[in-house]
Amino acid sequence: MKYLVTGGAGFIGSHLVDAVLAEGHSVVVLDDLSTGQQGNLAQAASNPLFRFVRGSVLDAPLVDRLVLECDTVIHFAAAVGVKLIVEQPLTSFVTNTKGTETVIESAHRHERRILIASTSEIYGKNSSGRLTETSDRILGSPAVARWSYSTAKAVDEIMACLYHRERGLRSTVVRFFNTVGPRQSPAYGMVIPRFARQAVRGEPLTIHASGRQRRCFLHVADAVAALLLLLERPEAEGEIFNIGSDGEISIGELADRIIAQAKSSSSVEYLSYDEAYGPGFEDMERRVPDTTKLRDLTGWRPRRTLADILADAIADARSEWHGTLSAPIPAASGPLGQLVPAAGAHASETAPVAGWRA
Repeated sequence: MKYLVTGGAGFIGSHLVDAVLAEGHSVVVLDDLSTGQQGNLAQAASNPLFRFVRGSVLDAPLVDRLVLECDTVIHFAAAVGVKLIVEQPLTSFVTNTKGTETVIESAHRHERRILIASTSEIYGKNSSGRLTETSDRILGSPAVARWSYSTAKAVDEIMACLYHRERGLRSTVVRFFNTVGPRQSPAYGMVIPRFARQAVRGEPLTIHASGRQRRCFLHVADAVAALLLLLERPEAEGEIFNIGSDGEISIGELADRIIAQAKSSSSVEYLSYDEAYGPGFEDMERRVPDTTKLRDLTGWRPRRTLADILADAIADARSEWHGTLSAPIPAASGPLGQLVPAAGAHASETAPVAGWRA
């Protein structure tokens, strides 16, 4: 098989790329490197089955060319992270809607199977309990930037479902709940990498609002395992699946766990939402996935505990702090859309690849 992974230089995308290559498949990654990093693909770059193209999912001719040469499309390219959405709502909305429309249209045109990454933000402020794939969406005002992300991803899901129903697109949608692990940047509001870096450096861990908000965290390796199982199942076509852990913890308790596990001297500080994100920010008190549908189809269950997740996050933060991370792959020098050979490839082997972020 040959896979096109949009956003493949991102967090989840790069881990999936490594896993697919390990199974002996070819991978093309399309990524504009706006939030993804080529360093995330350091392991993949030495594999002759891997190729990278720097470009945008908004570039329809480029996307169409890459989709045509691949068998399956995995669409991760998106603007992600609460901080980025709040700071750049219009750019994020256009990328998340028009980009997905472009990829879906090409997948339909060339009759390719497609897996589309969505998010638990779909459920908005619904804190009623374990959220199934059919749980209600409860959103605030459209004027609140936070909900533009939820709305954009809902548009993506609607397009995937309608293309499947009316035009036979072989689509599967997955909703990620707080996926965590190595390579995840704290730059866009991700709480565990941010806490881990603060703890390692002995800085105060900054908790937004009361700290009583409850969340569930899943190791990226378990998320990738779920994706691989769904890609093997024709029964997953036309369906939506939650991917997450149901082990709840409050953000305040999470901060204490990280300080203890890192053996840090850090204290805890509280910031209001206004201080953290500006006026008008809204959040939900609880978000817990029900993954029964995924488990019933594939037998999948998370294998890694919260302690495992925090150990990896702390190790990643320490490695970064001490400057021992692998040097990133040199950035592509050509314009967006130019084919760039993977490290170790011959110039004559340059060819499309797709990736971005996740």
